[in-house]
Amino acid sequence: MATPGLFSSFDDIWMLDGVRTPMVDYCGALGHISPTDLGIKVARAVLERAGVPGTDIGSVIAGNMAPGDFEQFMLPRHIGLYGGVPVEVPALMAQRICGTGFELFRQAGEQIQSGACDAALVVGAESMTRNPIAAFEHRTGFKLGASVGFKDFMWEALNDSAAGINMIQTAENLAKKYGITRPEVDEFASQSFAKAVAAQQSGFHAGEIVPVISEKFELHGYHTRGIRLQGKTTEVAQDTHARISPVEVLAKLRAVHEGGVQTGGNSAALVDAAAAAVVASGAYARAHHKNPLARVVASAIVGVPPEIMGIGPAPAIRLLLSRTGMALDQIARFEINEAQGAQTLAVARDLDLDVAKLNVNGGAIALGHPLAATGVRLTLTLARELRASGQRWGIASACIGGGQGIALLLENPLAA
Repeated sequence: MATPGLFSSFDDIWMLDGVRTPMVDYCGALGHISPTDLGIKVARAVLERAGVPGTDIGSVIAGNMAPGDFEQFMLPRHIGLYGGVPVEVPALMAQRICGTGFELFRQAGEQIQSGACDAALVVGAESMTRNPIAAFEHRTGFKLGASVGFKDFMWEALNDSAAGINMIQTAENLAKKYGITRPEVDEFASQSFAKAVAAQQSGFHAGEIVPVISEKFELHGYHTRGIRLQGKTTEVAQDTHARISPVEVLAKLRAVHEGGVQTGGNSAALVDAAAAAVVASGAYARAHHKNPLARVVASAIVGVPPEIMGIGPAPAIRLLLSRTGMALDQIARFEINEAQGAQTLAVARDLDLDVAKLNVNGGAIALGHPLAATGVRLTLTLARELRASGQRWGIASACIGGGQGIALLLENPLAA
């Protein structure tokens, strides 16, 4: 009997290049910008960086979780059109919560491998700031004396009604299951911050960032869109959450749940951002003399119990390795989304993973987790880290609310 899960293998699929905006703290300099416009920004930037004309793109696949405005239905289409892709090229919205960015690569790989197109534009965009205050029960009006049901969409979405717990509690369950202590989680978080700061200071992160400026997005025959930074800000060019965070400082923060290990300091930061990549066939890359950033080798998606959803990357990575015939020690770098510190440590323990290979340029605790953009960011960071370190194989992965895990295997062509 086959191992449960969804496995996809790609023979000759390549990530030509990628780019992202800075990841900016919740209610910060990007907080008033539509996720559509953040997506357009990175779409235009990645086509320019990859040297791929929009006319060569045969599919646009975009991801966005929470609506940042009333235009969410049109987000993939507007990203494609204003990004420079021909009007005849279709656009699709994909959604796999925290795994959405990886899902974009999976679907692009399958479309290209099937012959549907030669090159695809994938874009993840998320404004955590612009998550709405919403109500779903008032279409028929307000009854006398009834409570008004407006709630914070982002806060409520962190609850899993099937298991009756929130996402932080799923990490607390893993902490208990794997014997993970508060000092261990704070130490892990402190290291995430330190690695992110070091990568920022060395210029590593700058290599994947396109600065955000005030600009217009023109489209002949249609209304002009654009980005307008507020106040005296003229450019946003670097991530804002990374800072040196000693264990002693993190230890003073109150746990979200009494007696627990998770705090605001050792969980993923709330940020606004977008990320994009161009995925293409090997035939396209060779015909156009491209030097691809990475080969997209395979993906794996599994389900896990909702109450321990954070363990998802472990079985997803196991499925990926078993179906590709590879061993864990062949993988030189891992990018595993740091939804919560205890959750990431649990995955590392379950796999008996060498943490020296894990999130070597910092993770989401330090940089942030803009839901639909995260998987694209992790894949881009992994590809660039493999190139910088001269290593051959890497895996990027994330847990997914509701109880799933997703993983993507990349190969550095220069080390093959």
